[in-house]
Amino acid sequence: MINTCLRDSSQHLMLNPDRETGGCYDRKQVCRLLKIEGRQLRSWERQRLIPELAEYRFSDLLSLKTVLRLRLEKCPPKAIRQALDALRVRLRDVPEGHANVRVYKDGRRVRIQIGKQKMEAVSGQLVFDFNDLELNKLLQLPLARKSAAAVAEKFRNKLEADRWFERGLELEQTGAPYEQIIEAYRKSAELDPNSAGALVNLGTVFFNGHAWADAEEQYQKALEIDPNYPLAHFNLANLFDERGDTALALQHYNQALKLHPGYADAHYNLALLYQSESDLLNAVRHWRAYLRLDSTSAWAQIARRELQKLESVTVIQGSRARSSKIELARDNA
Repeated sequence: MINTCLRDSSQHLMLNPDRETGGCYDRKQVCRLLKIEGRQLRSWERQRLIPELAEYRFSDLLSLKTVLRLRLEKCPPKAIRQALDALRVRLRDVPEGHANVRVYKDGRRVRIQIGKQKMEAVSGQLVFDFNDLELNKLLQLPLARKSAAAVAEKFRNKLEADRWFERGLELEQTGAPYEQIIEAYRKSAELDPNSAGALVNLGTVFFNGHAWADAEEQYQKALEIDPNYPLAHFNLANLFDERGDTALALQHYNQALKLHPGYADAHYNLALLYQSESDLLNAVRHWRAYLRLDSTSAWAQIARRELQKLESVTVIQGSRARSSKIELARDNA
């Protein structure tokens, strides 16, 4: 009899390299990364271009890179300070290093670009390129102002959504009541409608509470946002496997592997599923694939044991116990 369980895949997290990981850098590390001297940092602090910090987060590094670039372009410290102060006031907590926010030197002025919209840093007046725009587009000025405001609002909502997402993770780690965790992920999803990660984690909360229909609804919503999200396919496969729907479980496990061939946990659970269905050739194939990806963990010991059983006998009958543990999204891609 097979006495094993679905793989708890939280040990194989697929992190998004574009997302801030929450790590901190000391002053020496910052100087090394930006290739500047410590006295340069102190000078910028005295000029009030940057706050004086003992530790820097990734978003702080983006701000420092902006200051460094402007100084290399011979931009006066006063102009940089006015521009950054104005940006913080206009966009509040949107970091000036955000991918869609750019602070740049234009002649003797410092200007801000939000998406495709350019504006004067201090006055907030929109800037038009008369070489590219026809005169009649000046009539669209009110619409352009509204567009810039909408972009800023979208940024603020995204940052607030990220905070609620991180809050949901913290609540889960501390064993908070389900109601609080659900509220955090729901607020994240409401503020950022494209947050597939928040929906996946919300689905997992429902899954762990055995609310299968609610869990499936959230996973399906995540896939509507991002059909190529391996984690959503993997968790949905676990849900169908738990319900005994082998065909759909196989479909989503295989889709997760198609999108992410090195997804060790999908190989593990597929091996179990094929083994329970007496499809020994496929079970052996996935056990071997899993062990190529993970050969040292405690789960690898289980995989090696099951593989040895299959290689030593012709037919194995039995059922397997299932665990309710499935993977959480650890990043908001």
